[in-house]
Amino acid sequence: MTISRRTILRGLGGGAALTLLPRPLAAAVSGTAASGAGSTAMPVVVELFTSQGCSSCPPADALLHELAERQDVLALSLSVDYWDYLGWKDTLASPSNTRRQKAYAANMGARTVYTPQMVINGVDDVVGSRRKEVTGAIEAQQNRAPSEMVPVSLTREKNAVQIAVGANPLLGNVEATLWMVYFEDQATVEIKRGENRGRELSYTNVVRDMVPIGMWKGEPLHMEVAMESLASPGYDGCAVILQTDGQGPILGAAKLDM
Repeated sequence: MTISRRTILRGLGGGAALTLLPRPLAAAVSGTAASGAGSTAMPVVVELFTSQGCSSCPPADALLHELAERQDVLALSLSVDYWDYLGWKDTLASPSNTRRQKAYAANMGARTVYTPQMVINGVDDVVGSRRKEVTGAIEAQQNRAPSEMVPVSLTREKNAVQIAVGANPLLGNVEATLWMVYFEDQATVEIKRGENRGRELSYTNVVRDMVPIGMWKGEPLHMEVAMESLASPGYDGCAVILQTDGQGPILGAAKLDM
């Protein structure tokens, strides 16, 4: 997937930082504190790395659909392309999803990648079809200490989306990237070849794009994004994820249905 974006220098939290903004994403950034940043509890981010060419993936895809119904979970489906050689080219796959999964594997000390894999808040991975292990990993992340989290909110006001990130002095000198994630609510695909040949498979919260839009260095951060810049074909919702540099632990997240 080719990401078209432009680079703009903005002031973040009183300092200068390089902010990458996708497409014509007009964002006004300031260093003022966000009043609504702590209004909702942080959802646990569950990323499912899946493939239409993997016969073990449909149960995990179904489980992710269930997780997406929960208010305390941000469930995202990321299709990878390395099983395409088995005879079916995944219609939802992106090389960037594969790169993201490989980065997680490197961080976690794994020698290989696999599907279906669920990564929980960037710090734990579970076979995506193992319900008990998945729910246990989610519960463990829900019990994290406040010192490990940063309040994040994503709200719509008229023709703009307000993104607010709070502060957490207990984290020390931690820097994190603020990612904007664009996804499609539902996608149904008829598989004509490969391991899942003859099946019609459904996917939930299919990630279509994931781009960095700012850097967080411990200070409160506020961004305003024009709603029209989010209204691209195939985008039903968006989310923001605050993740430590090097694709480490996820510190905060929020979701907005469009």
